[in-house]
Formats: sequence, structure tokens, C-alpha cells
Amino acid sequence: MTSTKLKPLGEIATLQRGFDLPHQDRQEGQIPIISSGGRSGFHSVHKVNPPGVVTGRYGSIGEFFYIEEKFWPLNTTLWVKNFHGNCEKYVYYLLSSLNFDKFSAKTGVPGVNRNDLHKIKVPFLPIQKQKTVVQTLECWDNAIEKTEALIAAKEKQFEWLTSNLINRAGHKRTAASGLMTEVSKRNKNSTIERVLSVTNHSGFVLPEEQFERRVASANVSNYKVVEQGQYAYNPSRINVGSIARLDDWENGILSPMYVVFKLDTKKACSDYFLHWLNSSEARQRIKNSAQGSVRETVSFKDLGAIDIPLPAMDVQKDVTYKLNLAQKEISLLKKTLEQYRCQKRGLMKKLLTGEWQVGRSQHLSEETCQELSRAVSYTHLTLPTKRIV
Repeated sequence: MTSTKLKPLGEIATLQRGFDLPHQDRQEGQIPIISSGGRSGFHSVHKVNPPGVVTGRYGSIGEFFYIEEKFWPLNTTLWVKNFHGNCEKYVYYLLSSLNFDKFSAKTGVPGVNRNDLHKIKVPFLPIQKQKTVVQTLECWDNAIEKTEALIAAKEKQFEWLTSNLINRAGHKRTAASGLMTEVSKRNKNSTIERVLSVTNHSGFVLPEEQFERRVASANVSNYKVVEQGQYAYNPSRINVGSIARLDDWENGILSPMYVVFKLDTKKACSDYFLHWLNSSEARQRIKNSAQGSVRETVSFKDLGAIDIPLPAMDVQKDVTYKLNLAQKEISLLKKTLEQYRCQKRGLMKKLLTGEWQVGRSQHLSEETCQELSRAVSYTHLTLPTKRIV
């Protein structure tokens, strides 16, 4: 392992509190205003010349932004006032690699004190090595950015494809009530222990994974049982929740407030019905069915009153095949994106500490970075040698 010099962070980057700018004082312009969460508007005057590195001072901390244009950092942020001759992008990567949680104030609102941060000992590399580290990590940034853009395009294409295939003119429409049967099986004797919840983006989840604790009554004998392939939703939280199909577990139990139902698979293909549920048309129609001024609700009867496009079974299966194929492509792209992000985190740890080094004479083309990507694994992040030449 290469011995790397440690320096106080304040000798590498001097952090400065941002500037006040009340909403009433903001003037129309092209200068981005940077808050703890990133860009939050525009102004006519700048305070800092590029390049800049900004993070949240309290509330949202630990996320850094690299700014390549003139900007105004708000008083909720810290920005790098002095890079002390170091490569600005290297400083950005270095700061991004730090765990700011352990430096945050132990108060109701997390926050960091720049004077405390300046005392932190961090690894320091000579300027030329800084540049090679930046060049390497930028390759991963480019791969991440391109993959994110591709996913966004594919998701937009998938939404169009769903609408085009399911809501195609000429498809016979059928009331959902003729396809669904409510299920009210209870967890007698508490034989099933797996408590589940339904969320907007993740479908069925274990509450302890979503909320870091098990959310359930001590006595779950009255909880509703949901079997694999059945659907469920919380009628009182349809505006923030979703209707989901249980796929990942054999069974589970839900709070008694949930509605559980099964589909008549002789009339409707379950995957076809699920794709319709997730379509923009279905979401809007379900939202329109919500009742109540304080808390929007959709009863099972309300849901059944909605009519859905229901062609012949062979057409349903053909539509399902095409949509499942497109959905699988998006899923694979998301796995690739997460792998790139994990690889980058692993590389940052190795490169910024000097444990791994990149040869100065090597030109890191996109093809070279793809080779490195194949060499770096999610779990152990191993390269053929510790020195990449």
C-alpha cells in the first residue's frame, strides 16, 4: 500500500458560509442560486466565479455539487473559497468521499461547523496525481450520466408504449368489478409473521426495511392475508400509495385497513392488468375516483367502477410480452447504473487514498474505462494490479 500524506482539510480547501438572499431581493437573471439541495432558482448577480464546490451547511448535508459557471451560494451552504492550488475537481471528489454524518452537530437539525471540518485529516496527493485521479473518476461520471439519460429516455418510451398498446382505439372496455374479487382472509392464530406494506414506487415492502422498524400491532390475528399473485392497496392513502401485486413472497399480512383482491385470470392476464394499473391513464382515473376532502379514499367499489381496455386474451398476452420485454431492459439498465455507482465509490476510496494509482502517461479513453469497469466488481473491486499502467 502506498503511503499517502495526511493534511488538515483546511490546508487543502477553505470552506466559507454562503450568502443571504431573501426571495424578495432576487432579480430575474441567468445566475444559478445554489442551496443545500442544489440549484434552487436564478438571480441577476453572482457571488462566486467557477469552478465551485458547494455542500449543505445544515439540514441536507454530505451531498456536494460541482459548479462550472458563475453562481450564488445561499447561506444554507458551505462553498470552497480557496482551493490552495489543488485541482478543483479533485477537491470535489475528496469532499464527496467524506462521511459528514459523524461530523454533524448532535441537534434536532443536522449541521456541520466549517471550523471543525477544517481540522479533519484527509489524504493528500500531489497535483499531477490529483489530475489522473480526476481523469479516471470522470470516466465513471460520464458512464453514470449517459446511463441515467438512457434510463430516462427508455422510461418515457415505455410510458408511450404502454399507452399505445393498452389504450389502443378499438379495444373493448370492461368494468374492473367483473375481473376482481375482494379477499378478506384473516391471519387466524397469527400463523403468518411477515408484515408487509405497499409504497408508491416499490410496491410491497417489509416495513423494517422501509422505515427501519417493524410497524405492526402486538396482536396480528386480525391482519389480512395476501397471497402471491394477489393485489392490495390502502384505500385511505391511495394518493400517496399504490396498488401492487405480491410477487416477491409466498404470502404476507397487511393492516386490516388494506383492501386485498384477486384477479380472474381466465378473463384478464395478470401482467396485462398490472401494466394497466401502472399506466398514466389508470393512475389519473383512480385519482379521480378518490373521495373525501381531508383524506382521499378509493373503496373497492370505486375501483371496480373504473372500466379498463380489455381485448381478447391472445392480444393481452402479446401486449404483455412486449411491455415485459421493455420493462426488463429498463431493469437491467438500472442494475448497470447501480453497479457504476458502486464501482465509482470503491474507486474513490482506493484512488483518493493513494492505495491504487493511475499511470500518468496513460490516456484513459472510454474503451479503457470500460475495460476497467469490467475489472472492478461490486463486491471486492479488484484490479489486475494495484498500479494501473
